[in-house]
Amino acid sequence: MRTDSVWAAADTTPEAIEQALRALLIERHAANPNASPARVLNLIVVVDRQWSGEIANRLAQVGDYHASRTIVCQVEPGRRTLDATVSVASDDEAGGARSQAVELVVLDIGPHHLPGLETILDPVVVTDLLTVAWSPHGHDEALDALLRIAQVVLFDSVDDPVPLDALCRAAMLADRARVVDLAWLRSAPWRERLAALFDPPNDLRRELGRFSAVTIRHERGSTAAALLLLGWLADRLEWTPAPLGSGPRGVISGSLQAREHEVRLTLESSRLDVRGLAGVTIETTAGRSIALDRGPGGLHAVRREPGGDEHPWTIMGASRGEGGILGEGIRQALLRDPLYRPALLAAQALAG
Repeated sequence: MRTDSVWAAADTTPEAIEQALRALLIERHAANPNASPARVLNLIVVVDRQWSGEIANRLAQVGDYHASRTIVCQVEPGRRTLDATVSVASDDEAGGARSQAVELVVLDIGPHHLPGLETILDPVVVTDLLTVAWSPHGHDEALDALLRIAQVVLFDSVDDPVPLDALCRAAMLADRARVVDLAWLRSAPWRERLAALFDPPNDLRRELGRFSAVTIRHERGSTAAALLLLGWLADRLEWTPAPLGSGPRGVISGSLQAREHEVRLTLESSRLDVRGLAGVTIETTAGRSIALDRGPGGLHAVRREPGGDEHPWTIMGASRGEGGILGEGIRQALLRDPLYRPALLAAQALAG
């Protein structure tokens, strides 16, 4: 049975919130000596108060990858006071089973709090733990302030309608902290399955350096995710990045120089109910092509040979869903991905 200890106060202070957290943890331990506080990372989320329910639903779907202490800062226009609600929850199982106490702090703040947000939250985060900051509704001023106490930034390049602006913002943040880009994580299944086509060594391996064209189909607002996938290909295959051009119906296209030939690149918007990629087609100088597209149960793949023969198959389990993406983002905060920064720089050049 899950039980909560709750404290709330209006017009309070960071010190009072920190003391309340200590008292609630003591109360939880007294009620259940087998409950100990989780100690992995802090997650700070800055949201517009009117959309906080949507973010709460996304956080509820992260499964086992929830933060030890989650601090939600709800920004409300015109608010002058700092109000807080603090809860510590644990599963009180029969038989003395160990359980973790999970801490949630919800702060109601106003826009004038944002420039100094780190001074409010510094006493509230668990010291000596990794701190992750996420601001899904913008509030760049708050995120810049939080970089004084946060080591990792959760970011989503598809939140900005201008892909170049999003990629430049991600690069600027990456100069000050480690960035976990949800747009990059959405492309992970595609990167994994594209790489798996050529590994272990098979008859396709010799085509790896002979791509003649790449077409990526993406949800209308996910151009940045498609550019990151192209940036990854350009970095790994040593193509020389150059700006792509915009055409009719939202098509983005251009050519890059590979070692011995040019590679035609095309980004096409596609009808898709979720953020991310809809399909990828690779063509080679030998006349072979491989297409991967979203479909029931996974990715629908078709390999076409130079003579016209087609070989279809299904690759199971391609999408984590948005809840899974956020959970993976929190997990990735504890890891390091050496491929993201080179792909980001290449994507910037493609978008420039």
